[in-house]
Amino acid sequence: MALIVQKYGGTSMGTTERIKNVARRIAKWKAQGHDVVVAVSAMSGETNRLIALAKEIQDYPDPRELDVIISTGEQVTIGLLAMALKEIGVDAKSYTGWQVKVTTDSSFNKARIQSIDEDAMRADLAEGRVVIVAGFQGVDEANNITTLGRGGSDTSAVALAAALKADECQIYTDVDGVYTTDPRVVPEARRLKTITFEEMIEMASLGSKVLQIRSVEFAGKYKVRLRVLSSFEEEGEGTLITFEEDENMEKAVVAGIAFDRNEARINVKGVPDRPGIAYQILGPIADANIEVDMIIQNVGENGTTDFSFTVPRGEANRALAILREMQTHVGAAKIESDDKIAKISIVGVGMRSHTGIASTMFRTLAEEGINIQMISTSEIKVSVLIDEKYLELAVRVLHKAFGLDQAA
Repeated sequence: MALIVQKYGGTSMGTTERIKNVARRIAKWKAQGHDVVVAVSAMSGETNRLIALAKEIQDYPDPRELDVIISTGEQVTIGLLAMALKEIGVDAKSYTGWQVKVTTDSSFNKARIQSIDEDAMRADLAEGRVVIVAGFQGVDEANNITTLGRGGSDTSAVALAAALKADECQIYTDVDGVYTTDPRVVPEARRLKTITFEEMIEMASLGSKVLQIRSVEFAGKYKVRLRVLSSFEEEGEGTLITFEEDENMEKAVVAGIAFDRNEARINVKGVPDRPGIAYQILGPIADANIEVDMIIQNVGENGTTDFSFTVPRGEANRALAILREMQTHVGAAKIESDDKIAKISIVGVGMRSHTGIASTMFRTLAEEGINIQMISTSEIKVSVLIDEKYLELAVRVLHKAFGLDQAA
C-alpha cells in the first residue's frame, strides 16, 4: 500500500460530471488500500474569466488583489470534489493553500514555495480520509494569498509529494503520457514508457506543454517519482519520469523532438567589435525581464560585427523599442527582426556518448532544403532555428531519421 499524490487539471475538473469521474477514480485507488492526497486546478477557463473580470476594473490589476481573486477558482473545485467523494461513500476533506499551509515568498502571481506544513494532512490520512488541496496557491509570511503562476498546480502536487515523501506523484492530464513529439504533427509519435528528469526538463523548456517546467525541476531536486497519466482513460501506465541511472530507462539515443513557434529573432547589425558590446545590447533587455534564448555573434570584420538573438514572440516589439532607443549609443548600423521562425530541438541523454547526432540532424534538414538560421547545443540537446513554414515538415523528417517511430 502506498501514499499517492494525484493532480487533476482544469480539463479534468471542467464540469460536475467530470468531477464525479475524478471522484470515482480516486475511490478506486482508495479501495486498493492506498492513502491519497489530491491537488486540483480550477475548472478550465475559470482563471482566465477571473483575470478578465479584474481587467475590467484595472488595466493592470494590482498583483496582491489579483491573487486574492484568481485563487478562488480552486476553492470551488476542492469543495465540489470533496462533496463528490462523500456522495459515493469516501470520506474526504478539502484545504485551501493557506489552510495547509503552503508557505511561499511574496512574489504575487508567480510565487515560489518555501515550505509545507503536512501535519493536518497526515492526521486526516491517519483517519482514512482523502485529502484535497487547492493547487496553484499558498500564503506568504505576512499571510497574503499568493499564486504560483500558470501551471502552478503541477508544482503544488510535486511539492506536496516531496513534503509527504509520497511513493508517487501522478499528474492526470488530457494526454496519456509524454510522446516522442506532438502526435498532432506526427501521427506516428510514440508514448514513452519512461523519460529522464533531464530530458523532461529540456522538453518542457523547449515547447512541450505536458508539464510545467518548474514542477519537473522540483521533482528532480527532491527525487519525487513522477508519472503522467490520462484523466480520460481508465487503463494505462502513462509515462514515468525517472533518473538516468534507472535500469529500465529506454535506451534510445534521442528521446524526443520538441518545437516552439513562440520565437522571434532580432538582428543588431554593424555594431563595434569591442569588449562589452554583448552586455551593452543584452543588459537592457534583461533589465526589462525579457527572456533571451539563442545568441550568435559573428566574427568581426572591418571593426564591426553582427549580433543576433531570439526572444519570445510576444516580447519582440518591446525588445525592439528598447534597442532602438539605444541604437545610437551602441553604434549599431541597423536593427531588424523576424517573427516567422520556429525552433526545433532533439533531446536525449544518450546523445552524450554518441557522435554524429548533430550531423544527422543537419543532413536531414539539408536534404529537405531547409535552411538553418541559428544553432544551440548542450550535452543532451541540439536546437536549430528555421523558417516557420518548414516546421511540421522538419519535425516529421527528423522523427523518422532518428527512428522515433519505431517501437523501443
